[in-house]
Amino acid sequence: MELWMLWLILVFFLIVLEACTVNLVSIWFIISGIVSLFVSIFCDDFLIQFAIFVLLGLFLLLTTRKFLKRYIKPNKEKTNLDRILGEVAIVTEEILKNAVGEVKVDGKRWSAIAKEEIQVGEEVIVEKIDGVKLIVRKKEK
Repeated sequence: MELWMLWLILVFFLIVLEACTVNLVSIWFIISGIVSLFVSIFCDDFLIQFAIFVLLGLFLLLTTRKFLKRYIKPNKEKTNLDRILGEVAIVTEEILKNAVGEVKVDGKRWSAIAKEEIQVGEEVIVEKIDGVKLIVRKKEK
């Protein structure tokens, strides 16, 4: 079997692999496989072709993956829960230090805990969601 056919089969396999995984796993090795395919036309030494395949693939992976991930990442849609993070809530039931109280945020009542005592009527900021409880802190005035 000719070496260029081996590279063609490998590139095809990597394309199929990349199509199955959308995480930019093998795209760099597809490119380095294509380069190795062209090199195999001019050079019969498999070790040189393989070295180009591996080194170019690793170089492309290390230099471009972080850059591409930043621009290709999917838009994360906020769910109903995520949209209350950072929102202001009103305490409807006193929250004692590390004990459950209640707050109202976005028209709904939630169980809430805080690292400090917070009185009824005070405003708090929703920091985190832990199961069915909100973790809140006093709003700075």
